[in-house]
Amino acid sequence: MRVLVVAEYYPRAADPVLGVWAHRQALAVHAAGVDVRVLVLHRPVPPKAALRSRDQGAIAAPLRQPLRAELDGLRIGYVPFLAPPRGRSYGSWGAWAAPSLAIALRRVRREFPFDLVHAHYAAPAGDAVRRARPGVPVVVSVHGGDVLAVAERSRAGARAVRQGLAHARVVLANSAGIARRAESLGAASTRVVHLGTDLPEAHERHQNTLVTVGHLVARKRHGDVLRALWLLRDSHPEVRYEIVGDGPERPALERLADDLELDGRVRFRGQLAPDEARAIAQSAGVFVLPSLDEAFGVGYVEAMAGAVPAIGCRGEPGPEEIAAAGGGMRLVAPGDPEGLASELRALLDEPGWRRELGAAARANVEEHFTWEQCGRATVAAYEAALR
Repeated sequence: MRVLVVAEYYPRAADPVLGVWAHRQALAVHAAGVDVRVLVLHRPVPPKAALRSRDQGAIAAPLRQPLRAELDGLRIGYVPFLAPPRGRSYGSWGAWAAPSLAIALRRVRREFPFDLVHAHYAAPAGDAVRRARPGVPVVVSVHGGDVLAVAERSRAGARAVRQGLAHARVVLANSAGIARRAESLGAASTRVVHLGTDLPEAHERHQNTLVTVGHLVARKRHGDVLRALWLLRDSHPEVRYEIVGDGPERPALERLADDLELDGRVRFRGQLAPDEARAIAQSAGVFVLPSLDEAFGVGYVEAMAGAVPAIGCRGEPGPEEIAAAGGGMRLVAPGDPEGLASELRALLDEPGWRRELGAAARANVEEHFTWEQCGRATVAAYEAALR
């Protein structure tokens, strides 16, 4: 079987973290016996943050992206396209990318006659694939952002998501909640395929350290953890908080940490290479991410694979599903620093219970959330689509 993956979120020379989960799934599929190539929709326009900061390296980086690359043995082509600014037009980016993608599909087909296209996100990638008419069955993976945000923010986005889902022979969802959302938007056939992680060797853990790995955006609710840490300032002055990731909320979070007088207790690590970020998460006492609109959350299962208990929010599709699968995931009310502080206090005060939760977390991941399992489930979906 030959499969062509099409994605917008995928590692680039200037950002090896972007969409790394899509790359890991492609590697898992390849390990399961499928021949895989990748096309990445690449908009060679500098982000607004780079323009505001006048960072010449960041401004030039999108233009310097090579059009061909090889990553972990997979051949990758980058397909440039132009589109208006993201905030105003993201829902229609599939239409802007489709002409370039159609040309790229014809070129790839000459040397790699693919049997199926796997698009990540219903829009823009799924919509672009539909418009480019690949002539083979299409599988679309939805990861939350498309069905929870793009479909809600504009008519063009809603139309693109619905058409991308309707065109797919099979839609892969990263949780049952996201599968139901995709069905409500027109997906005819859905399958839940969880993303995964590797199972590491035992890590030395820093039991009084909290860790979050994630993009610094408002919905991730890093501020709730800072406020919970402030509530624990007298009873647990030894606890430290490591924040791995970067994003537009960083200045506000740094100001909040200063306002709460958490000097010396909070460290902003910035964006790190995936292996380094994963190692930090797996060396924590507790992984904490009280995120909203969390469709799955690879960060949780990566930490849990290292026998680290994780905290997510009640009512969110990903954390609820991980918790239902087995042990090691604790759920708190969203937007509730006091409740989060209470949960953290219980975990910090009972090391024996925390160790039991950590062991259950690793067992949960080993049974349900490995890349090997993800690869097999994805290939089974491909086979269903080809039937």
